[in-house]
Amino acid sequence: MPQIAQLAETFSSQIFWLLVFFGITFFVVGRGMVPRVMDTMDKRAKQIADDISAAQAARDQADKEEEAWRTRENENRARAQALIAEAKAEAAAKSEKKIAAAQKRLDKKLDEADAELAAARKDAMAEIESVATDAAQDIVARIAGIKVTKPVASKAVKESLANG
Repeated sequence: MPQIAQLAETFSSQIFWLLVFFGITFFVVGRGMVPRVMDTMDKRAKQIADDISAAQAARDQADKEEEAWRTRENENRARAQALIAEAKAEAAAKSEKKIAAAQKRLDKKLDEADAELAAARKDAMAEIESVATDAAQDIVARIAGIKVTKPVASKAVKESLANG
């Protein structure tokens, strides 16, 4: 077979050129490009790791500052609550004093009004008794034709008013 014979003649030449191209490819890509790519990947991995550690440090610092802020705010809130409670207590005490003074004034006015009312009631009752006594004398004189003295009529009116 002539093709096999021809293959044997070109076989060594093909292998030579195959080795030359693989060698060139190995040195250009394997020795030239791959180390650069690997170096770039290592730099990026280191940069990412540094960024992550810096971000974690910033987060830890922010957490510490937030905790300190919360502590300060809680202390401020507690002080404000204490001030509010103190102000409420002070206002309540002042209000209590004012209310007590007003209550004393009202009690005094109420007592005066009760006394005036009692005096007016007494005067009114005396006036009613006087009018009723005069009316009783006049009625008895007209109906019965009897003249009744003022003390007797007054006594009868007082008994009638006492019994209702």
